[in-house]
Amino acid sequence: MSSNDLKIIVMDSMKEFGERVNNNLNDINKNNENYLINLVASRFQNGEGKVKINETVRGKNVFILTDVGNYSISYKLHGREHFMAPDEHFQDIKRVIGAISGHAKKVTLIMPLLYQSRQHRRKGRESLDCAMALQELERLGIDDIITFDAHDPNICNAIPTLPFENFYPTHSILSCFVENEKDSIDNLLVISPDMGAMERARYYADMLGCNVGLFYKRRDYSKIVNGKNPIVCHAYMGDDVEGKNVIVVDDMISSGSSMIEVCEELKKKGANNIFLVSTFALFTEGTEIFKKSYEKGLFNKLYSTNLSYVPLDVIEEDWFYSVDCSLQVATIVNTLNNNLSIAHLFNGKEKIALQIKKLLENNE
Repeated sequence: MSSNDLKIIVMDSMKEFGERVNNNLNDINKNNENYLINLVASRFQNGEGKVKINETVRGKNVFILTDVGNYSISYKLHGREHFMAPDEHFQDIKRVIGAISGHAKKVTLIMPLLYQSRQHRRKGRESLDCAMALQELERLGIDDIITFDAHDPNICNAIPTLPFENFYPTHSILSCFVENEKDSIDNLLVISPDMGAMERARYYADMLGCNVGLFYKRRDYSKIVNGKNPIVCHAYMGDDVEGKNVIVVDDMISSGSSMIEVCEELKKKGANNIFLVSTFALFTEGTEIFKKSYEKGLFNKLYSTNLSYVPLDVIEEDWFYSVDCSLQVATIVNTLNNNLSIAHLFNGKEKIALQIKKLLENNE
C-alpha cells in the first residue's frame, strides 16, 4: 500500500500531535505530503454534534487519531461554556466513522488513552463500559484498534476477532530519562505503587537491568470517598531503598495523591532521588499537590507523554517533562500502512541497554 493511500483524520482533541505525526511521516518517507484530512466537528447549542469530512476517503487507508481525555475543548451549551468529557469525544469518533460511510479501504482507530479503560471488569451489578465500547466500534466497521498502555490489556478479549494492538511508550520515556538523568542511572530501583502496576514496573526494571519493589495499598472497603475506597496504608515489599535512586511507575496519574503518598514513604525509608513515570498525566484534581510535593523535595521530576492532553502551564513546570511520542505513532502508522510486521515495534530493550552502557562509560 503506497503512501498515497494513507490518510489521517485528526480529531480536534489531538490537532498539534497530529501535525507532529504528519511531519514525522514526511521525514520517514522523505516527502512533503499532507496526510491530514480536513475535518470539521461542530455542535449545536443544545449539545448535539455533527462532523463533516471535506475530502474523499474512497479507497484510502484511514487512521483516526483521537484523545478522549482532552478536557480543554469547549463549546456553547445553552449559552454557557461547556468542556467536553470522554463520552462526548467517543460520540464524535462514531460520527467520523459514520461520515466515512464505509468508503475507506481500511479504518484504524488510534486511541492512546483507551475509552473507559478503568471500567474494564465487572464487580457485581455494574456496567462493563470498556468492553461495550470496543464491541460497538467493531459493529460500526473499525478494522483495527491501536491504544497505549491499556489499564488492563486483557480487555482485548471483548473483541477476539478484531485486531487490538496495545503499545507502550516505555522506550520513548526511558530514552529521555536516561539522557536527562545521567547521574542517577547506576543505582536504580523501580517501584510499583500498587499490585496493578507490577507487570509494568517489572518491564521497566528489565529494560534498565535493576531490581523492582512493590507497595501494597490496603484500603477501607467500608467507605467510598470521591468514588474510591480510601487507602489506609501503603505496605512495602522489596529491596532496601536507602540511598537508591527510585523510579515509581504507573499507567496513569489521576488525582496523584496515591503517587505522592508513595514518595513520602520512600523518603522515610531513605530513598535518594525519586522520579515519577506515567503514560497519562490526567491531573483530575489539579497540580497543586505536585507543586507542593516538589517544593518539599519529595520527588525530582515527573515524566509523562503527550499521548493525552496536558495543559501548557504544567508542561512548562520545572518538575514536569513531556515525552513526545509522535515519532512512535508515525512509525506505527507507516508500518501498518505498508502491511509490514509490527513485532519489532514492541521491544526496544537493546537500544535502551546500549544507551545506558554508553552513558555509564562516559561517566567513568
